[in-house]
Amino acid sequence: MIRVLLVDDQPLIRSGFRALLELEDDIEVVAEAADGRECLALARQHVPDIALIDIQMPVVDGIEATRHIAADPTLTAVHVVILTNYGLDEYVFDALRAGAAGFLVKDILPEDFLHAVRVAARGDALLAPSITRKLIDRYVTRPPDTGTGPGLTELTNREREAVALVARGLSNDQIADHMVISPLTAKTHVNRAMTKLHARDRAQLVVLAYESGLVTPHGS
Repeated sequence: MIRVLLVDDQPLIRSGFRALLELEDDIEVVAEAADGRECLALARQHVPDIALIDIQMPVVDGIEATRHIAADPTLTAVHVVILTNYGLDEYVFDALRAGAAGFLVKDILPEDFLHAVRVAARGDALLAPSITRKLIDRYVTRPPDTGTGPGLTELTNREREAVALVARGLSNDQIADHMVISPLTAKTHVNRAMTKLHARDRAQLVVLAYESGLVTPHGS
């Protein structure tokens, strides 16, 4: 059972998502919150698998709530998915930096929304290749902070290659095809890289790969 916390300051939006999610046999909405402060309290109470969090809310906004969840060692199993009205708005990359596993536009088709919830519950990032490219082109335009980010030197060559492919939006199966290895081995490379880089999920690997200079917006 996938346990979901819904966080949005608009009751109608929450009701719509709840109605859709509760039609599914494998998904349960454990709580609802109207702002980031309430979200944090309920996240600690229920420890859901997924927290669907609106970016713009009163009291504590979605980015700050995400940052607190990512920093709380008792909430490491919670995958944050940001909800936005505007697609690639100015807040999305800040949300990924704060620890979000991905983001969804509120006008998403119901079947795509349900698929996304299940993807996030598996620990996969909600960053399709096309969205990744747009995100990188739009937001990662400054030079990298350093040539090697924290822990980057600890990665093996294969792990670095896997991280670079994750940063381009490839799935484990696609990484396996590209590297000519099994999907299980690809997953192992990605998971070990996440551990060494202290990344919560694949979305964090995308951020780290570009910020460290391992991958550049228009190259590799």
